[in-house]
Amino acid sequence: MSNYKRLYRSNDRILGGVCAGIAEYLDLDPTVLRVAYAVLTLFTAFCGIILYPVLWLVIPPKQ
Repeated sequence: MSNYKRLYRSNDRILGGVCAGIAEYLDLDPTVLRVAYAVLTLFTAFCGIILYPVLWLVIPPKQ
């Protein structure tokens, strides 16, 4: 088996598992990442609303 980490959508999901998957990859608490994502979405003219579905399609699900 390989020694590197892979980015997957998490099964600990609220919507699509994107934020939880990124949090698992970065060894962070998913709630902290979800709050940070929401705040950044508000301060970047809602660009996160476009980014989330794109990440949902690009990041593979955990099997």
